[in-house]
Amino acid sequence: MSKTTDTTIRETLPSEGEAVVEKVRERYAGIAETSSSCCGNSCSSTATEPGEAAGRIGYSTDQLESVPAEANLGLGCGAPIDLLALEPGETVLDLGSGPGLDAFLAAQRVGDEGRVIGVDMTPEMIGRARQGARDAGFSQVEFRQGRLEDLPVEDGSIDAVTSNCVINLVPDKARVFAETARVLKPGGRLVISDIVLDGPLPAAVGNDLLAYVGCVAGAQQRDDYFAAVSAAGLTEIEMLMDSDAVKLLGGEIPGDLLDMLERAGVSADELRGKVRSVTYRAVKPAAA
Repeated sequence: MSKTTDTTIRETLPSEGEAVVEKVRERYAGIAETSSSCCGNSCSSTATEPGEAAGRIGYSTDQLESVPAEANLGLGCGAPIDLLALEPGETVLDLGSGPGLDAFLAAQRVGDEGRVIGVDMTPEMIGRARQGARDAGFSQVEFRQGRLEDLPVEDGSIDAVTSNCVINLVPDKARVFAETARVLKPGGRLVISDIVLDGPLPAAVGNDLLAYVGCVAGAQQRDDYFAAVSAAGLTEIEMLMDSDAVKLLGGEIPGDLLDMLERAGVSADELRGKVRSVTYRAVKPAAA
């Protein structure tokens, strides 16, 4: 491995939240520009083909073939759209929409009379998603650049919210859930796939930038995560899927993360069972 690559992988996680956000933005901009599935460097598996990675986390071949190929970069840790029970005419918000995979699948379910809004902070992802929408004729889909902590979405305008392995990348997760509650209509719902932790990470992982942008070090302990969901006023939290993230990705630690662990003298077994891929449902209570 070259010295340059080694330095990149060993880069220390910045201590300030905004510095972390900028590093995440840089990483995912590179993914969008290179059309890489970022295998080993994101929430994706070690599979070299995005379709294989997407299949492992729950997407069907029919789903992947129904959207622009450019929308699938092999990202994510679940397949939340089928569980959102969307109806024609609804308005859907995708948090951290990336290249648009879940937004396009949602558009198929809400139809021409519905609406889908994707929000992502990375201009390169927004550009890729907008091009995919134009090419495939998804006129009911709109992509907006913005932060999940300050959504460019009107109060009480959304029927259903989804997100796929993105909230764990945001330092202020409580703010994301507060914003989600703000934009949901009373009685609105969410189904989110994300990464949570069941136990502390080794220090070498918790302080590593690669592990953060790979959806590991940025993940929150399970109790803290769902306490933030509840504190935002979201209720009826229901766990739909709860899997060992390592097993979900084919039983393998992603390659670059494994290299980092080996150099730090940390056993890969210290991550197994602690890093959980979860998909859950919650609702915003209806007005009294």
